[in-house]
Amino acid sequence: MNLNSQATLTTQLHHRSIRAFTEQAVTAEICDALLAAASSGATSNFLQSTHIIRITDKHKRQQLREVCANQAYVESAPEFWVFVLDVARHSMLVENTQTDWAEVGIMGAIDAGIMAQNVLLAAESLGLGGVYIGALRNDMVKAAEILALPEKTVPLFGMCLGYPAQNPNMKPKLPTALFVSENTYQAQDLNAVAAYEAQVKAYYVERGAEPATWQDAIAKTLCKPVRPHMLPFLQQQGLFKR
Repeated sequence: MNLNSQATLTTQLHHRSIRAFTEQAVTAEICDALLAAASSGATSNFLQSTHIIRITDKHKRQQLREVCANQAYVESAPEFWVFVLDVARHSMLVENTQTDWAEVGIMGAIDAGIMAQNVLLAAESLGLGGVYIGALRNDMVKAAEILALPEKTVPLFGMCLGYPAQNPNMKPKLPTALFVSENTYQAQDLNAVAAYEAQVKAYYVERGAEPATWQDAIAKTLCKPVRPHMLPFLQQQGLFKR
């Protein structure tokens, strides 16, 4: 495999979510490279509790688009991958596995996040773009049905990949002063928060959108029940019971 990729730090510092893609296909060679990057990530206790499902069937893409808040790029992106927490394999291979502990599910979710970030970073270094699709969890029962998932597996999120057909500005992220402490947890500096919110508002205004803030995003997501069907589904799948 001989692919030209840009430097890691350069790639990381220029990350943007891409939601519009050209029709150019992602080659088998690049897909193989992305999967190699996926498998190279750290994994809790060497459990390797992630399963990737590459969705190439057009009907399944359409069905998953409906699950994912009808986001068109789920169906139209050259590649759509689903990252699954998978401890079914472990129970098949080893008798008496206790996979219903909360810690097992947390380890699996961490593994999936690490693996997915490796995939996206590698993709961006090769000139592709992508976006995470957390809306896959809007109807986990339906997603699991579409993917024919067995017990002890959970569809965590999707990822669209392809060559960018847009060039969006980078969204301002929290400055280090607001998420880094030394030795003990330090309360938020409200002056730093206010300065950050001004940056976020300017970003949205530049995009021609309403001048929303980070605190608006917090309120929109956390001031109401957050996917209350999650815990029953997880427990139905034999996870997070204790």
